[in-house]
Amino acid sequence: MKKLLLAFMALFTFTLSAQYESLSSSSFWDKTEFKIGYSGTIFWSNGLTVGAEYVWKEYDKTKERRGTERTNTHQFLFNGNLGFATNFASKTDTGAFTNFGITWRRTNKKGKQFSIEINPLGYYRSFLPETFEVNGDNVDKVFLPGRGYYAPSLSIGIGRQRKGKVRSGSYFNINYSPRFNYNAGTLPTFSLQYGFRFNFKNKK
Repeated sequence: MKKLLLAFMALFTFTLSAQYESLSSSSFWDKTEFKIGYSGTIFWSNGLTVGAEYVWKEYDKTKERRGTERTNTHQFLFNGNLGFATNFASKTDTGAFTNFGITWRRTNKKGKQFSIEINPLGYYRSFLPETFEVNGDNVDKVFLPGRGYYAPSLSIGIGRQRKGKVRSGSYFNINYSPRFNYNAGTLPTFSLQYGFRFNFKNKK
């Protein structure tokens, strides 16, 4: 499973790289935003995530409601995230994770946003406290104890756009990410994500 996941991640990264190389530098920066924020459960574990989003497709859709026309912008974005979280009290739930997928986002004329993010390519690596193993008469310290899990994710969130600003938006997501093959089962995990997006092409 781990080898298959890594192969898919490598293929995904290669595909995105090829797409980026086919674009001019200005097009890439116009369509790319970076993000940083909090990720955790507040009481159990807390951490930090960084990531990037690239606009793949975008279109406007106009609807008439109560005699008034409303136009919303719909976007499909490629995204990638890298994060770290830990329980600072017990340090029994410490790990690093990465995921890749696609986001659908709707933005109204006031800049309010609603999004759904699906990341089928996800990996979580847990890190355990100091651990030793016994081999016959020898007791050896384990280097980087822990293990890896296949961990796709699904996020539903809201946010706000700031057009023409370097800090181009904010977001608040509820995230679900199961860890497969966890003690011969699946461990469902939920977290909150709050942070900001940046577009360094903007000058304000």
